Amino acid sequence: MKDLLIVGVGTMGRPYLDAAARLGVRVRAVEAAAAYDSRPADDGITYYRVDGGPEESWNQGVNEALADAVPDGVLAFAEPQVIAGALAQDRLRLPGPSLHAAVVSRNKALQRTGFSAYGVPQPEFFLAAEVGRAREWMLERLPVVVKPLTQSGSSGVELVTDAEAVPELIARRTGEGTVLVEQAVLGPEFSWEALVRDGEVLFENFTAKETTPPPYFVELCHRIGHRFEDRETADQVSALTRGVLGAIGMRTGLVHLEFRLGPEGPALMEIAVRTPGDYLADAVGLTYGFDLYEAVVRLALGLPLDGLLNDAPVRYAATFFPTAEPGRISAIEGVEEALAHPAVARIRLRKQVGDVVTPLTSSSARLGHVLVDAASPAEREEALDHVRKHLRITVG
Repeated sequence: MKDLLIVGVGTMGRPYLDAAARLGVRVRAVEAAAAYDSRPADDGITYYRVDGGPEESWNQGVNEALADAVPDGVLAFAEPQVIAGALAQDRLRLPGPSLHAAVVSRNKALQRTGFSAYGVPQPEFFLAAEVGRAREWMLERLPVVVKPLTQSGSSGVELVTDAEAVPELIARRTGEGTVLVEQAVLGPEFSWEALVRDGEVLFENFTAKETTPPPYFVELCHRIGHRFEDRETADQVSALTRGVLGAIGMRTGLVHLEFRLGPEGPALMEIAVRTPGDYLADAVGLTYGFDLYEAVVRLALGLPLDGLLNDAPVRYAATFFPTAEPGRISAIEGVEEALAHPAVARIRLRKQVGDVVTPLTSSSARLGHVLVDAASPAEREEALDHVRKHLRITVG
């Protein structure tokens, strides 16, 4: 029986456990304290508890698991677990993105300073030990985007459009440490989800994104299965994605790459070598008619993917995130009415009546999500409109 070590499971990683069970794979999991303490008692999984804190703590849990037994594969779930997983993959010579890819993916400054040598189109940038040191650079290149180096979910990402806002931003963000300042690329945002084995792209999907207005760019809707109809644009995007894979030394695993389509063509925003958030893996699987989680497990264990993958959409899924004004929630209405649409697969809200809605400055402030599974792009839009009409979150 194959032995798979999963680093980080939580709630969103549970489908990996289901996929492993279907394949007859024994699973051990390194898990954060809260998820460890609430783990099912009878799921047959051996858990290793990590108390939390800095992401390096995951490495301790991984090494405890390796001391018990050498796995046939290691799968790191989310950003904090990527490097701990890659260290184990590298040490044991197991399938994985490569230690180089993992380290670069966790640091936006390493991406910017490394990719320029490979001709990857990306914004002009300035790396500053403190945001105040970028004052003159910002003023000469407005609009610009200020980013922390290792956050995810749009946390800390902020657009600055005019000179009057620069002193206030510097005063507010002084003390947060090294930041990356980039010339803003104004255009629609997309992501690329791909399965890669030994550097070869086996499957790819494009996702069209809908975000909040500036300055924070929090994602509100993902439409899976996007196609670039213009041949020149499609070729440019393909060159960008393959160029990034070469620049990070990507070997095997799941890739999530974000880019914007600006006036001069596509420009890279960032690259990750882990499961994408926002339930994109669920939506990709629905769109293409196969279990993306199972495909990733197979890659981690070196198992064949014969007959599993599809390269064209069979459905049209989306993930949507309802919003409300800041304040205390007084009513949540229309959930059943929204679910009545045949293309609305599920609604999961993280907030309830009495909870406080905070300003939408990062994905962690969102209220929950809706998963749409439609037979056509037209039905998908109809379902999204139906949810917007019926699902009401009142603050007052």
